[in-house]
Amino acid sequence: MKHIPWFYGSTSLAIALALTACNAPTQQAPASSKEAFVDSVLATMSIEDKAGEMTQLTLDMVCVGAPYALEEPHRLDTAKLQQVLVDLKVGSILNCGGHAYGPEQWHGLIGGIQEAAAKKSTGIPVLYGIDAIHGATYTSGSVLGPQQIGLAATWDTALVRKFAENAAMEVTASGIPWNFSPVLDVARDARWPRFWETFGEAPKLVSDMGVAMVKGYQEGPAPIAATLKHYVGYSRPLTGKDRTPAWIPERQLRQIFIPPFAAAIDAGAASIMVNSGEINGIPVHVDHHILTDILRDELGFEGMVVTDWEDIKYLFSRHMVAADYKDAIDMAINAGIDMSMVPTDLEFPVLLAELVREGRVTEARMDESVRRILAMKYDLGLFESGGVPPSLADYPEKSTIEGAAARAALESITVLKNEGKHAVNAGDPILPIGGAGRILVTGPTANSLNALNGGWTGTWQGTDTKYNTPGRPTAVEAMQEVFGEDRISFAEVGMDFTDADIADITRNLNPFTTQCAVVFLGEMPYTEGVGSVEDIELFDNQQNLVKALHKRGVPVIGVYAGGRPRTLANIEPLLDAFVMAYLPGDYGARAIADVLIGEFNPSGRLPFTWPRHASAHLTHDRKHTENVHSDFSLNAFNPLYTFGSGLSYSTVVPTPLP
Repeated sequence: MKHIPWFYGSTSLAIALALTACNAPTQQAPASSKEAFVDSVLATMSIEDKAGEMTQLTLDMVCVGAPYALEEPHRLDTAKLQQVLVDLKVGSILNCGGHAYGPEQWHGLIGGIQEAAAKKSTGIPVLYGIDAIHGATYTSGSVLGPQQIGLAATWDTALVRKFAENAAMEVTASGIPWNFSPVLDVARDARWPRFWETFGEAPKLVSDMGVAMVKGYQEGPAPIAATLKHYVGYSRPLTGKDRTPAWIPERQLRQIFIPPFAAAIDAGAASIMVNSGEINGIPVHVDHHILTDILRDELGFEGMVVTDWEDIKYLFSRHMVAADYKDAIDMAINAGIDMSMVPTDLEFPVLLAELVREGRVTEARMDESVRRILAMKYDLGLFESGGVPPSLADYPEKSTIEGAAARAALESITVLKNEGKHAVNAGDPILPIGGAGRILVTGPTANSLNALNGGWTGTWQGTDTKYNTPGRPTAVEAMQEVFGEDRISFAEVGMDFTDADIADITRNLNPFTTQCAVVFLGEMPYTEGVGSVEDIELFDNQQNLVKALHKRGVPVIGVYAGGRPRTLANIEPLLDAFVMAYLPGDYGARAIADVLIGEFNPSGRLPFTWPRHASAHLTHDRKHTENVHSDFSLNAFNPLYTFGSGLSYSTVVPTPLP
């Protein structure tokens, strides 16, 4: 596509002259040059221009078709581009139209958007954002590594930084400069459906991993802007359900939930996304204390703050704290919001401009936000490039950037039990699986690539097999490759298998010819409210399958693919070995098989406490009083597996004392 200069239009001529006066440095330029440039651009902007810059719409709003029902293949609508970008002067677009695109389609969409943006009176390029949370998750065929909970299990910050660098290369090559990642919420309750998007339950681990990911995104060979999610306290709702109220004393807020954000801010994070929920009765999007007093004045954050999906409108439609949409905008902007992820209506910039003209939001307050947005665009080089995607010829070769994802999948696999109580030689570890006997493979996550990747993979919920990466194996396929097809007997079941299915699996099972059974347990993908649950106990049918296999006298190895711990105390004693695979991504199947056969010595460690019972949500950093049992002993903390648990195949013999 032909390069379209960003300085297109009458007002833009003055901005172009300012750019020349500043010698057009963008990245790594002295702050004074950037500030002078931003001020010169801001001086040319009307209130409507500024309101547009503070608005973010979803891609659906500029494509042919209705939001959430676009015509396939997705393509830009010229009239909508004129209305959104030229008339309303919208400054940011996000998301895909419901599913992943190939690099060529991304280039066409973003190139067309920037061409239209160049026709605005200001000519300011659009800032495009995406949720690329375990690789370039909305670019077809990209490298998809473990989700954050699996990355945390590696405890390897250097590897996580490299993985983020590689992800940034594909996101940048797709034409997208801004990533809504990493999640720095601290996971304290497995009922919460976004547990798997976190780096676990420990503020220190979350902080270290978050800093590594931010630096990987922003300081690598193809930098993109990172976004810290979701500031703050989002992961501790009282009910455990997504976006429900949290009650967090400020001491806990500062001790547990703020430190990861503080560390990542110190590491230079460019932007922050706000918690959709409320804390102590106040929706965070209108909490001046959290958004300004703490974030700006105490933590010193100078970057840009963006809302989550439709959250300003939700202030009156869900939270019921605003009289109407306009009142909600007033409250949120004055509390400290810079940009609104609207994302599907055209009212926001109009109402915001009205608020400024009425004096309810001062123009000085508006200028604070617009200055931050322009500074971010400046740092990303958008004024220099016009936001036009780089050449497709420069798209990175997949083989050069997949090593870190594959290694992270290997390092994440966590062996939690390896006792072999029911093996032929009772007491000997059953892993790694040696010999040449038959291996029964079954379970609902055994033949699903979706189960290994989780949500935000190709689609929002990650459940559509159409958008899986071609050629990547499922767990059973990897086991057939590693162990040999002749050794693997596969009994396929879906999530809703019945007792009759279990009977079919076990009826002809011969314990004398079957060396062991590998049962793939866990969940299918979900994210956000879709994954809210009443109970975290492992599904009855999966427990019944383990019981039936054990009853046949076959050694049973459980492999759990999922993003949160499900309680399974009733069947854990029946397992000879138990392996936590998390959500290891496209390279996870081979990683699981390599660990099971002993090709890789497992090194993963749990980044959370695995509860023994569904109502036990104690963490490793509990208070001493939480150890007090009903019999007044100090044995109340009795998880199935403790934070940091993980076995290897190595035998360490201590040196005798002299």
